Amino acid sequence: MAIRDLIPFYRGRDIAVRRDDDHNPFLTLHREMNRLFDDVFRGFDAMPGDRLGDRTMGWPNIEVSEAAGEITVTAELPGLGEKDVDVQLAGGVLVIAGEKKSEAQDKDRLFTERCYGRFERRIPLEGIDESKASAVFKNGLLTVKLPRTEAAMTNVKRIAINAK
Repeated sequence: MAIRDLIPFYRGRDIAVRRDDDHNPFLTLHREMNRLFDDVFRGFDAMPGDRLGDRTMGWPNIEVSEAAGEITVTAELPGLGEKDVDVQLAGGVLVIAGEKKSEAQDKDRLFTERCYGRFERRIPLEGIDESKASAVFKNGLLTVKLPRTEAAMTNVKRIAINAK
């Protein structure tokens, strides 16, 4: 059994491979379209969001942890200063927003993998004492400390897991 027999649209057909396929305009167009789509979608799995994956919705990269009745949100913001970032907490949602500006003009740039422009991350949080929230920005790292309310720490319901 040949490999081409495994491909559904080749089953039962004898297809001769021609050496002059490079001169066939339809095959050339097909090959160029495939190359075009490959080039366009090449970086999506590696780059924010993703950018279709988690990197799209994920710049800046954040880390959320909870310990000792306090939620800590850490955001990586390289190349930014504290004046470039705005942190707000309202209605149980922490908003980290800002803008990263380019140092070079577009006419001078040959190639870049760096991200520029406005960004915003919204992190829903429950049971936070908003009056005691604090934020520190140092060396491109934003750390937001959000103490939990007493009611939030005591109103935890454990759910039993039943094996079938």
